[in-house]
Amino acid sequence: MTDIKASPPADAVTIDPITFAVLKSALDTIVDEMAGTVMRTARSPIVRDVLDYSATLCDRNGLILSQAKTVALHLGAVPDAMDVIVDRFADSVRPGDVFILNDPYAGGMHLPDIFMVKPIFAGETLEGYAVVVAHHCDMGGRVPGSNAADSTEIYQEGLRIPPSRLYTAGEPNTTLYDIIRTNVRVPDLVMGDLDAQLAACTIGEREILRLLARHGARDLHAYFDALLDYGEELTRTGIAAWPDGTYRFTDHIDGDGFTADPIPICCAITVAGDSLVVDFEGSSPQVRGAINATFSFTKSSAYLSIRCALSQDVPNNAGVYRAITVRAPSHSILNPDMPAPVAARALTGYRVVDAVLGALAQIAPERIMAAGEGGNTVIAIGGYDRETAEPFILVDMINGAWGGRWNKDGVEGITNPAQNMSNLPIETLEARYPLRMEEYALRPDSCGAGKFRGGIGLTRQYRILADDTVLQVRADRTATLPYGLFGGGPGAPSRNVLNPDTAREALPGKVTRIVGRDTVIRHEQAGAGGYGDPLDRDLAAIASDLRNGKVSRDYAAARHGVVFADDTALAIDATATDKRRAGLKAERSKG
Repeated sequence: MTDIKASPPADAVTIDPITFAVLKSALDTIVDEMAGTVMRTARSPIVRDVLDYSATLCDRNGLILSQAKTVALHLGAVPDAMDVIVDRFADSVRPGDVFILNDPYAGGMHLPDIFMVKPIFAGETLEGYAVVVAHHCDMGGRVPGSNAADSTEIYQEGLRIPPSRLYTAGEPNTTLYDIIRTNVRVPDLVMGDLDAQLAACTIGEREILRLLARHGARDLHAYFDALLDYGEELTRTGIAAWPDGTYRFTDHIDGDGFTADPIPICCAITVAGDSLVVDFEGSSPQVRGAINATFSFTKSSAYLSIRCALSQDVPNNAGVYRAITVRAPSHSILNPDMPAPVAARALTGYRVVDAVLGALAQIAPERIMAAGEGGNTVIAIGGYDRETAEPFILVDMINGAWGGRWNKDGVEGITNPAQNMSNLPIETLEARYPLRMEEYALRPDSCGAGKFRGGIGLTRQYRILADDTVLQVRADRTATLPYGLFGGGPGAPSRNVLNPDTAREALPGKVTRIVGRDTVIRHEQAGAGGYGDPLDRDLAAIASDLRNGKVSRDYAAARHGVVFADDTALAIDATATDKRRAGLKAERSKG
């Protein structure tokens, strides 16, 4: 065991700013090393390549000290998971223990996301926790991937793991391991990803013990407390600069897969001095389909949205949350009751982010972008290989586009700001699964027009090379388009098509069905919203988009009032364009 230096009482510790900065950077480095460990050692593509996982360090009270640059939507839910772990095991935790959970109604989010928590001990003294959350490629249940939007109760969605000991004093819980292994379709991948989580937690433990050996336990915890206070102070300073008042925004989800009725997500942000309240009163009651979001996930979505509007200097720790109160009505889609299904809850989290950002745009317009693609689209394809009879499960998460900003265009082919994830490379997909990617491309003309346009969406088209395959689609923004800001236009809607070149069939945004060999699935992702008046867009920027094939002549003429020099070329007649724009603005003002 590492020797721990003696130190004076915590109330006698003087916080040195240089040491403070060094320790802050050390914690950030440790969590990023934990994240890198997961990526290098995980078995499944959804963790290793798509990067659907997160890592964090907590103090001995379970409060977040630092978060890795991983999936932001996970990390704001860690406090609720830690509350459950600490409350349930505080009197019996010992060195060598490791805890896991995935139950959405006991600290979790949805069943594929397993929280792993490793208490960090120096001798017999608890000094902190290392936490890794990973999206596992299968947790059993009625469909491969355990992520269907059309489940109607939590019991259909897979294996629920209550807060449990995976290790007791360093000894594995073989019974729990056997239960997990027996209930999932691809046990080698799931068990391998659990090992990767444990390896990352062990890295966090090792590095915290090194800091303890160097600085002493009491000194180090005094600095940890100061870091949390620093996060709170910077957050309150940022909020205090915003105008007091209540700011409202409502966005919608297209439907829950059983009904196409739009589902409202209503947000009201009340700024009062150096704190604020995010209230979701008026949002939809919980729904039949599996897009309900646990309150922990709702809070996480709200926290990260507020964090996006603050300075980059604000550390990502629990101090930030002290200035923010989140409320959501009971029995609602944002705070459901058992046994509401939650497998596809990420879609609702994205719409919470969009609604909160829509309200924030009224408070801090230069820090908020127009709506993005609506969150990643999930295409899940699972079945059995004809020759080997081995199961396969692809959970492909398609990341798309950012909205226009006050001084810049949006970005395409990029992760949603709530994630920090990656599109799965075609080479990996085709090497591991009986599938062929027939198209992976940007989608011209899908961007919302504006002085600064939104990013354009992506298209992915798959051909299935196996028999009797379960297809699941979780998409949105087919009806409620990504909004623009301050005169910017909305992005184009998303589209799902089965066999687009033969027996073309439009699919809804949320569907599960059995499909056969040579079936083709095409997803066209929504584009992002624009920012500012499209008639004010710089002609050089339009010319660049035309040359790069991001927009067409028809789009430029219709959205931006462009007049071309001739019938075929891309050259813009600036004088004629200025005259037409003036006329369009005059007509608009009369209307």
